[in-house]
Amino acid sequence: MSGISKRSIVIAGHSTSVSLEPEFWDGLKAISAKRRTSLAALVADIDSKRTSANLSSALRLAVLAFYRDEQTASDPA
Repeated sequence: MSGISKRSIVIAGHSTSVSLEPEFWDGLKAISAKRRTSLAALVADIDSKRTSANLSSALRLAVLAFYRDEQTASDPA
């Protein structure tokens, strides 16, 4: 993995910065494209449902869950 990339994003009308590895930003962009929503809307949705205090961790876990669920769905049962 590469170094951390910090980005500013607006969630519920306020700006915050989030630090993630570029691969996780790529994963979030892929998820938002698949859901036909903006990256900001996806992050806001994840933020509204998170149980951890750390947004960066919640975003990483959301990307992990998305790809895990996608893999599970494509595995023959």
